[in-house]
Amino acid sequence: MWNLDVEAGPIYAQIVRGVERMLANGVLKPGDKLPSARELAAALKVNPNTVIHAYSQLEMAQVSETRRGLGTFVREDVNVEGIRLRILQEAAQRFWSEVQSLGLGLEEAQKALLSLSPNTREAQ
Repeated sequence: MWNLDVEAGPIYAQIVRGVERMLANGVLKPGDKLPSARELAAALKVNPNTVIHAYSQLEMAQVSETRRGLGTFVREDVNVEGIRLRILQEAAQRFWSEVQSLGLGLEEAQKALLSLSPNTREAQ
């Protein structure tokens, strides 16, 4: 559920992305309690301050909220669809940049995407 990659940027940012991905794919839902900073830090073998920093970033982005004495929770009013769309757009931007760096265009990009679709593979 929680994966870190030393080459994937700052650990706190990976934790933020992990929470957002879990929200986007339904593993986490609005109102769910997040692990305590100490618990998550122990599980990931990182400094608790790193998790605290990630949680503060999630609060600033209005994804989570801290309830005094209770812990950190996913906000009830979190915009899951907005998070899902942003993650998809970021992936599309990375893909499109790769397409362009190869000197290819939209048609080749569409063919590549269609070749990955299970429906397209079944039709072949």
